[in-house]
Amino acid sequence: MKLFRDWLLIASGLLASGWCWAQPYPNKPVRLVVPYPAGQGTDVLARTIAERLSASLGQQFVVENRAGAGANIGTDYVAKAPADGYTLLMGTNATHAMNAAMYATLPFDPVRDFAPVILVGTLPMVLSANSAFPAGSLQEIAALAKAKPGSINVALPSSTARVVLQLLRQSEGGDLFGIPYKGSGAALTDLVGGQVQLMIDTVTASMPQISAGKIKAIAISSGQRTETAANIPTFAESGLPGFDLVAWNALFAPRGTPPDIVNLLNAEVAKALAQPDVRARLLRMGFEPGGGSADKLKGFVENESQRWGQLIRKAGIKAE
Repeated sequence: MKLFRDWLLIASGLLASGWCWAQPYPNKPVRLVVPYPAGQGTDVLARTIAERLSASLGQQFVVENRAGAGANIGTDYVAKAPADGYTLLMGTNATHAMNAAMYATLPFDPVRDFAPVILVGTLPMVLSANSAFPAGSLQEIAALAKAKPGSINVALPSSTARVVLQLLRQSEGGDLFGIPYKGSGAALTDLVGGQVQLMIDTVTASMPQISAGKIKAIAISSGQRTETAANIPTFAESGLPGFDLVAWNALFAPRGTPPDIVNLLNAEVAKALAQPDVRARLLRMGFEPGGGSADKLKGFVENESQRWGQLIRKAGIKAE
């Protein structure tokens, strides 16, 4: 009897101190770090996911923008955060596949310093042309480029576009001259005005002008046609078998985050991506909704890091 009373006293003390069992995750607000400025595609996507996680898990998922240094500032912040599930990262193909090859050094390892959670979405790139440009297919562009080397200019408003052009050059062999731009707005203005003949940019940026007839679509960089641009053929369909290179977003936690937290977040994000209104919103933004297990994302990131790294080093692309 005395032993039982002693046990009750110990248990009461533990309960009073809150040590008897850990409260279920999450029991306080969660920060979802976006390493880009507010209003960009990754930021809008993150806010869509954060809104659904807040509703389904009963705690606020707060988006925190930590932009700078090509997204390395925010990414490094999460890499060094406590591995408790309360600081997450909306990563991209830049943070986890490109920057390691574009920067001389990084303060984090994009593969080893993170616990992959889930692929959130992919964002195909579109090769489009000025409406008066004589070529209307990839084969016709290749023929023109080979007949007049260096005469065809391609506007490149992002590092992702530069890498897609590098893969296109390797696959097709045509001599296309890339012109870097600071953003989509200026590139589109010059494409519509005829200052450049071609442009590689996201579905999101390109489709409004394509739909309005101001520019014409040539091909899309995903392996399969996208729901957001079902009438645009893929590069693979256009004569480049195996061509598949897209921008993407994925959710990451710091390395060492408990597997049960990773699995919970994976399940809840997958549930959100399956909701018709969320899916429709992502498609309107140009994203193909993602999914899959954390292990699948781990393999995907390792493979993407090698692919993008090889293309970037071969093209000599460096961070500006």
